[in-house]
Amino acid sequence: MSTGSDNTAGRGVSEANVSRPSARSRDGAGAPPRPAVPAPNFVDSVSLIAGREITMRLRSKAFLISTGILMLAVLASVVLGSLFGGQSDPAKVAVVGAAATAVEGNAALDPVPVDDEAAGEQLLRDGEVEAIVAPAPSDPLGIAVIGLDQTPSGVVQALAVHPTVELLEPAAVDPGLAYLVAFGFGIVFFMSAITFGSTIAQSVVEEKQTRVVEILLSTVSARALLTGKVIGNSVLAFGQIVAIAVLAIAGLLVTGQKVLLGGLGSSVVWFVVFFAVGFVMLAALFAASAAMVSRAEDMGSVTTPVTMLVMIPYFLVIFFFDDPTVLAIMSYVPFSAPVGMPVRVFLGQAEWWEPILSLVILIATTALAVAIGERIYRNTLLKTGSRVPLAEALRG
Repeated sequence: MSTGSDNTAGRGVSEANVSRPSARSRDGAGAPPRPAVPAPNFVDSVSLIAGREITMRLRSKAFLISTGILMLAVLASVVLGSLFGGQSDPAKVAVVGAAATAVEGNAALDPVPVDDEAAGEQLLRDGEVEAIVAPAPSDPLGIAVIGLDQTPSGVVQALAVHPTVELLEPAAVDPGLAYLVAFGFGIVFFMSAITFGSTIAQSVVEEKQTRVVEILLSTVSARALLTGKVIGNSVLAFGQIVAIAVLAIAGLLVTGQKVLLGGLGSSVVWFVVFFAVGFVMLAALFAASAAMVSRAEDMGSVTTPVTMLVMIPYFLVIFFFDDPTVLAIMSYVPFSAPVGMPVRVFLGQAEWWEPILSLVILIATTALAVAIGERIYRNTLLKTGSRVPLAEALRG
């Protein structure tokens, strides 16, 4: 009896073990593990964030309008340079017979010899010359200037008799032209830095206020997020600078300022190099400053110091462009070097080694600013509420 009972019990246990799945089977513990989704590496994260920043900016009407205004300002500087810089091509004039002696050696006129006034008149009507210079025995100067429908003031001015003028300390560049170049470099750097710096700051505050940053940090690191923002906006700023350079070069060619274009060559190259480094420094500082607040209303209070670091040196360079001492000092200050040093290169005041030394100082300052900015950004990005004090942001 006991044996049968034991066998029956044994079969019941066996059937129970077969018919009822174990807890491990029900929970899926015995199933093969699912492949883990790899987290994006640093480079991929930076690329995603940078692409997102570029796409958002290109869709912004404010960005497009500010870029258009900046383009117009640069074009206006080029046109003013053609009016006041005296860099236009010599005026072509048809010269008849003995009148060639009055035009010979005049750098402001390009003489086109003709056989008689009729040939000169044909060139004038065809628009190939601006005026005709012909002999006039009855005139005290012995020549007459003939225009088409209005007085050719430029030709008359070029033929006017002026007394000899001597300067004790002649300037290498016309002061008016020097001011326009300084203003052009300054306005491009200032507006680009303020526009893109404010954009970065606003983006940081919006992500904190809407708590989107918490979702982003679950996938990417704070360092990758900051790097992507800086790189994305730097690419846009650099593209804007290239577009402005192309517009300026085209304007100089159209207005006939080839001499100015040749003189600007090296200074423009240095400006692009200094801008690329200086903007990275400012972008990191704007992002770090904005991370210390959680509301858009408080953004101005933390970004104002960074804005002043750009504005004060900028105005010093613009107002003291004709003071070699102030301009030399400003060309070594990191926040004004992107404007000060290219202006000195254009004016011929900088030795060959000075732009290199200034660039080294700017690179070192940028590296320090990025390191400090990254620490502030990482320590304050998830802190909401009132403004985080700078000491606490640095301490972490």
